[in-house]
Formats: sequence, C-alpha cells, structure tokens
Amino acid sequence: MSAARTTTTPPPPTSSGGRLKKTGVYVLLSVGLLVMAAPFLWMGLSAFKTDRDLTASPPVWIPTEWTFEHFGELLDRLDVPLYFFNSLTVAVLVTLSNLVFCSMLGYALAKLRFGGRNRIFALVLGALMVPGNLMLLPLFVLMSKLQLIDSYAGLVLPFAAQAFGVFLMRQFMQSIPDELLEAARIDGAREWYIFWRIAMPLVKPALATLSILIFLGSWNNFVWPLIATNDPGKYTLPVALATFATDPNQSDGSNGMLMVGSLLIILPVLLVFLVLQRHFTQGLATTGMK
Repeated sequence: MSAARTTTTPPPPTSSGGRLKKTGVYVLLSVGLLVMAAPFLWMGLSAFKTDRDLTASPPVWIPTEWTFEHFGELLDRLDVPLYFFNSLTVAVLVTLSNLVFCSMLGYALAKLRFGGRNRIFALVLGALMVPGNLMLLPLFVLMSKLQLIDSYAGLVLPFAAQAFGVFLMRQFMQSIPDELLEAARIDGAREWYIFWRIAMPLVKPALATLSILIFLGSWNNFVWPLIATNDPGKYTLPVALATFATDPNQSDGSNGMLMVGSLLIILPVLLVFLVLQRHFTQGLATTGMK
C-alpha cells in the first residue's frame, strides 16, 4: 500500500525590495498610529498625574506619582452622575430610534414597490448634502414652538431618524434576496413579520455599524445640547464639562480635573466600540462590496 502523497505549494519567494517595501509600510502605519493615539494617551495619563507633573517642564509623560485626587475633586465640584445620565439617556434614545426608523424606511425603499419611492430616496440623498449647522436655527425655532427646549424630547427628536442611517440601511436591505421575501409572502407572512423576523436578522452588521456611528455622534454632540438647554439640570456631559472648564470659580484652572472629565467622556464610546467591534468591521467590509 502506497502512502498518500501530499503536495504543498511553497510560499512565493520574497525579494529584498518587497521586504523593504513591507517594512516601510509598517513603519509608516506605526508612525500614523502613534500620532493618532498620542493625544489620547496624554489625556489618559494626565488624569492620574499630580499638579507638579502636569506643570512640569519639560513635560512628563509617565506620572512620577500616580494619584486619583483629580477624580475626587471633579466629583465634588461637578454633578458628574447627573450629566452622565443625561448624555447616556439622550444617546441611547437617539440610537434606538434611528435603529427602528432608519431600518423601516430603508426596508421600504429597498424592498417595497409604491409610488414616489424614488422621489423619497432622492430627498434622503438631498438631506445628506445639507450641512448640519444650517439646520440648527430652524430646529431651534421648531423646538421652541413645540415648547421642547430644556427637555429630553428636544434633544432626541431632531436626530431620531437621520438621512445617513436611512441610506446605510437601504444599501444593506438591497442585499437581501427578493426570492426569500417572496417565499415568505407566499407562505402567508405579513410584511411586519417579514421585516422583523427575516430582514432584520440578516442586517445585523449594518445595525451594529449604525449603532456605533449614531451613538458616537450623539454622545459627542456639543452644539445642539448647548443651544437647546438653558437649565443646568438638562446639560449633557460635554456641555457641563465645557461650562465647568470656562468657569474659573469652579475649575480653578485645574488641568487634572479637565483630563478626568475628558477621560470619562470617551469611556462609554470605547466600551460600545469594543462590544460591537466584530459586527462593525464586518459591516464596513460588506458595505465596501456593494
């Protein structure tokens, strides 16, 4: 009995020019990563520095003495839990509303046949071209007429269904085979059942991508909460921290407390990204193939 012979394809030889090019790419990417991450590292490390390290010249990257005193000072002078709750409430409500409404409209534009569908999609594309700052004044007037200034509704409703989300979900909904949906209709499934039980599970990467992008935009939104809130009790965390930083009677010009506040702002976004990272990467890759 002869032993089965297996053949393996040797890896292609790498020339010295190819290795040099590969090394150059890695060096270039490492430099880019370092430049991008340096401000975040500085912010994170500065939150644990003493005042002496913060004002040292030349600057000190690694704290000579790690301290949590700035965390305590910030919590004593600023109602961080309240502002954190406000930001989290607004960001979660905006994200959930976009997941529901953008998915429904994206499904309708991609898979349903009705009069005016192309015109509605053209309006969505047109809305993508309008700079967001141009909409601030009309939105403020509208929210004032509705008496929603200084309320969670006034912070959530203007961003409850964004054109980018509708466009993104429509592109993903188009990738669902029409035959699959037709088979469900022939079996007697209602349109809501098809949307919720068949279409939505197939676009999970798109939902993860949309969740991260919308949550990130809402959490970091500064201009609209600053305009739409006059009551400090309705401030979001970025607005409260900016107000705190510009008030010398509260912050005493302490960079340590500001670094702590900035660190607290990015932690939820970082957590959401880490949880949905796999789906987010898959969603971006699938979007590129369309």
